[in-house]
Amino acid sequence: MAIKSSMRGTSAIEDSLSEASLTEASLPQHVAIIMDGNGRWAQKQGKLRTFGHKAGVDAVRSSVRYARKKGIKALTLFAFSSENWKRPKDEVKILMQLFNLVLSSEVKKLNKNNIRLNVIGDLSAFEQKLVSKIRKAEDLTKNNTALTLNIAANYGGRWDIVNAAKKIAEDAKQGLVNIEDISEDSFGAYTCMSDLPPLDLMIRTGGDHRVSNFLLWQCAYAEFYFCETLWPDFDEQKFNDAILDFCQRQRRFGQTGEQVSPENQGQG
Repeated sequence: MAIKSSMRGTSAIEDSLSEASLTEASLPQHVAIIMDGNGRWAQKQGKLRTFGHKAGVDAVRSSVRYARKKGIKALTLFAFSSENWKRPKDEVKILMQLFNLVLSSEVKKLNKNNIRLNVIGDLSAFEQKLVSKIRKAEDLTKNNTALTLNIAANYGGRWDIVNAAKKIAEDAKQGLVNIEDISEDSFGAYTCMSDLPPLDLMIRTGGDHRVSNFLLWQCAYAEFYFCETLWPDFDEQKFNDAILDFCQRQRRFGQTGEQVSPENQGQG
């Protein structure tokens, strides 16, 4: 697992990799983003943390637009973790209201742009009205093929793994699965997003260098990219910087550098 920070800047990357070199073969097929820094962005402006969450919606739109334009197949955004319930009640309330608002205002646009919406996480903690709105949005966009937009809400990587274990245990109990036949591949089929390309790149904004219980199973061989940019300031150029950096990586998947051909470098 390679972990690399963007603190060194991107000028050297841009010198060696042009826009034209971002071919479909070199691009990551599945990108995940930990959208961190909304609260600090707002506080720097002397405003409430909730103002930063509202501003972060524009960064979401920008990232979706970039992923769609570049032909990335899946984009997974960490919107609300299972630990975020511990935040101040007023902030959680605003986040839920914002989630409702965004669902109402953006789903038709997603559908028009051939984008499939998929919400992952434990939705049992949400109000039924919100869950119904989520399911309706997913149903409307289920046949879209240009990009799958995964929104992780009340999601935790440990929850995902435990939930998968429960499902496979239930199937084993019913005789649908032989315990001896359980493998990494068969277990992985029970985790979230098993129908999508493997995770290639995980980006975290806001300056912290940790995964915060996000996609623990899926990130086993993902590349990591950390940047100081606070989420509301993460625009298409910042996203492009991360992609350019990814395209320089040599992904070995347990092999030696000599075993990996140049044609395979940077591919998902």
